[in-house]
Amino acid sequence: MERQHPVEQDKMERRHNFNPVEEIFTDEQAKNESTRCLHCKKPRCVEGCPVNIRIPDFIKEVKEGNIDKAGDIIRQTSMLPSVCGRICPQERQCEGNCILGIKGDAVAIGALEKYVGDKTSAEKVTITPSGKKVAIVGSGCAGMTAAADLRKAGHEVIVFEALHKLGGVLRYGIPPFRLPRTVLDKEINNLKAMGVEFRKNVVVGKSITLKELKDDGFDAIFICSGAGLPKMLNIKGENLNCVFSANEYLTRVNLMGANKPENATPLKVGKKVAVIGGGNVAMDAARTAVRVGFEKVYIVYRRTEKELPARLEEIRHAKEEGVEFKFLHAPYEIIDKDGYVGGMKFELCELGEPDESGRRRPVGTGKYDTLDVDTVIIALGTGPNPIIQKSAKDDGIEFQTDRKGYFSVDETTRETSVPHIFAGGDVAPVGTSNAINAMGAGKKAAKAINEYLATL
Repeated sequence: MERQHPVEQDKMERRHNFNPVEEIFTDEQAKNESTRCLHCKKPRCVEGCPVNIRIPDFIKEVKEGNIDKAGDIIRQTSMLPSVCGRICPQERQCEGNCILGIKGDAVAIGALEKYVGDKTSAEKVTITPSGKKVAIVGSGCAGMTAAADLRKAGHEVIVFEALHKLGGVLRYGIPPFRLPRTVLDKEINNLKAMGVEFRKNVVVGKSITLKELKDDGFDAIFICSGAGLPKMLNIKGENLNCVFSANEYLTRVNLMGANKPENATPLKVGKKVAVIGGGNVAMDAARTAVRVGFEKVYIVYRRTEKELPARLEEIRHAKEEGVEFKFLHAPYEIIDKDGYVGGMKFELCELGEPDESGRRRPVGTGKYDTLDVDTVIIALGTGPNPIIQKSAKDDGIEFQTDRKGYFSVDETTRETSVPHIFAGGDVAPVGTSNAINAMGAGKKAAKAINEYLATL
């Protein structure tokens, strides 16, 4: 049987709304897709999943019509199936390891996980209080995953979130056409039902320090506050009006409703925008720019399409929505027009030898191209905000960090150089920075914290 595909919103209609692009599988589609799984004796798909979901087992239950049981199997290792089914890079992880994908189409594991996640709820668990107390700094993927595992072990778990809404980058970074807010709220409510406490508008390092948390009786701390410091281009014109980091742009739209003129901090929507970068954040920024009303949206990337790091699905959706890609273009200068963006100049590139990432390095040719744009969005990734490390140092707590400022941690336990303080997610990345790897870090930290608390 051929691979099943979710029904998608019409590409011209979705340019004008933030509604989900894809529907979930119908019951018939889920049943049909589940029959494609070979149920390998040594399932490579499980090895490709950073949290090792028992993929063939849950698919078997879908095939037999036991959807609730399928949900229970997934949630043994992942409390966020509806989220991960939508945003994980399956083609590089579980589906990328599927045997069927060698000569044909891999099983649609992500779509099946999304289907099961949306159709089921977390089973009620009996909590036996341990008398131990854990603080989690950040309510994103790593924080929610660790919170679930630690709460199941009976600990009092309090999650501190800097913003006024929960979910971290899932809330402020990922647009609702990819991750509906009802889905995210459902996952958070599952944690609340387990007894996880959330405290919003608390900036650890400012509102409260790590020392104060320890003094308040927390037995362990897990820092997973994300990496919110944007990486910029460092070229002429970068400080002009209408130059945004993707973080700021997406946060203002997703969290603050800045695309609506009646809100407190509306965006100035121009006519043409260049989004610099080729990852998922660049795709999100470009596709958001389409929806807020830009007439022309470019994604500009230094390499070729083959090297784009974004999910294949996101690239396809961006193209369908009218985004134009400019490859082998390296940013050179943002042109000044009375203090605003008046265009952008790029040096044309060709590919040289591979760099440390394994991708061929872009090499300038000395030739240039200019794009007529009035807005620039820079989506080159983020770095760690040093606020927690700085405030801790003032209290005599000094962390070991790498040259970029990320927490140095034990890869197995996620413990930092400060005993009983752990870190994971984008503040202490291991491998590619994405939701499922952050969840893997949260699980490792929770396991290590549980083992430590058992000795007290």
